[in-house]
Amino acid sequence: MDFLNTAPYINSIWIASVFLSGFVFKRLNLPPMLGFLLSGFLMNFLGLTNGSLALEEIADIGIFLLLFTIGLKLDLKGLAKPVIWGGATVHAIGTILLFFLFILVAPTIGLILFADLSLQQIALVAFALSFSSTVFAVKFLEQKGEMNALHGRASIGILIMQDLMAVFFLTISKGEWPSLWALSLPLVLLVARPLLLYFIDHIGHGEMLPLSGFFIALVIGTTSFSLVGLKPDLGALIAGVLVGSHERSSELSRSLLGFKDLFLVGFFFQVGLTGLPQMEHVLIALALTGVLLLKSILYFLVMTRFKLRARTSTLAAITLSNYSEFGLLVMAIAAKKEWLGSEWLIIAALALTFSFLAAAPLNIKANFIYDCFANFLRRFETNTRLAEDHDLDLGGADIIIFGMGPFGTMAYETTRSRVSNRVMAVDYNKRIVEEHRKAGRNVIWGDVTDHDLWRKIDLRKIKIIMLTLTKQQANLLALQEIKGAGFEGPITAAALFEDHRLELEEAGATAAYNVFSEAGAGYADHVCQATGLVCRTNFIVSADQI
Repeated sequence: MDFLNTAPYINSIWIASVFLSGFVFKRLNLPPMLGFLLSGFLMNFLGLTNGSLALEEIADIGIFLLLFTIGLKLDLKGLAKPVIWGGATVHAIGTILLFFLFILVAPTIGLILFADLSLQQIALVAFALSFSSTVFAVKFLEQKGEMNALHGRASIGILIMQDLMAVFFLTISKGEWPSLWALSLPLVLLVARPLLLYFIDHIGHGEMLPLSGFFIALVIGTTSFSLVGLKPDLGALIAGVLVGSHERSSELSRSLLGFKDLFLVGFFFQVGLTGLPQMEHVLIALALTGVLLLKSILYFLVMTRFKLRARTSTLAAITLSNYSEFGLLVMAIAAKKEWLGSEWLIIAALALTFSFLAAAPLNIKANFIYDCFANFLRRFETNTRLAEDHDLDLGGADIIIFGMGPFGTMAYETTRSRVSNRVMAVDYNKRIVEEHRKAGRNVIWGDVTDHDLWRKIDLRKIKIIMLTLTKQQANLLALQEIKGAGFEGPITAAALFEDHRLELEEAGATAAYNVFSEAGAGYADHVCQATGLVCRTNFIVSADQI
């Protein structure tokens, strides 16, 4: 069986292990990423670590693409809000102090390894543990369709502020400042921007579209920043911001989705291959996972003090309740420079893994958790709240559409022209809301999955609710909240796949529609109008035959 320990066979074993573990977790309704993590630890335990796949490079590309797609959707104005820069700063200081105190007292509860750390080393470990995982948070927010919800935007904003703190640390750890050429980088990027936008305009819809994303993220972004001594991750993010205003930025992001997810598999698998833990390492990592509860509570308290609602603060805190891949990078740099022992890299990898395992089910049930403790959590709200974190005002509308993508927009227009003018649409993407308002549509900002929303409006005034959200999980959460609030009227929903349609009906939708099937029927209607044919039930006839 020694032949299995050669690189080609180990590569096959790696891929098989990752796929099968991901599949098992998927069937258990858990994130496949957890399977990828455990698969890496299993391969490490079995000694199958000598594969020839360039996991580090694959993982790096995955993270670069992730940050690039975040940049495509980033609201720069949002970063200037006190809840983002102030909240991130206050939480970072508070969390570092929290972990500093924990590490000081840890030897008294039997965690002897902490006793060997100097005050400088304790501060370094506390700093590494203060960050939350961008990869984990974005993956879950995308999966649930909550990237543009207020708690999603708050979470991403805080994570970006943490990334900026990371840039400062990496600069200090190098022992050198960025090149003076870094001062010219903003000008170079602004000069290059029109050319990049021209590329996107004329690139088409085929393989050249995602390739342009790779080019902008990895060549224009990461390479240019690396050349002047700046963090390449930040370069990928800035490159996304650079072209994010283009009207095709959403299409570009979608074209990269499969590549990004595939490359990120390498990141999660690589974490498990970091090292073979000892029992003492496992105990310390488990203790650090327990301390996450305090880190989460601090997130909640900070965000409510910055005038966010209890629900927004709770969902954001749960999203950020984990350790970060950046902690591994800090530990790796510290071990390389002999600031810390190499065992701390293994401990950080275990703590990261355990935090993901603990956070995954919490994120899946985040709305349910808030629903259970809503009355208690609302006690921590301030008397005044941010203007954007308001309650929903339906005005005189009695037909409500949630989700204003292309399908939702057509549903809105058709309903308004054929049924009633008393129709209102709701979306939690502020940019989309503003665009529709400029077009004269009655669209407001709101989150259909908001527990509090449905308990503060008069449901008796609503005749029908139409769900046209793009994410299946978001539609299911919305159905759960609407039903839980006691709405007894008809609820319709749209799905992209037939199994999703059936799932929505099982969850309580009065009727669910397959978008592609309905699009075919709409196309036939359009043919009738454009060619002079008259549509009747089940058949089409020529107008001159009537």
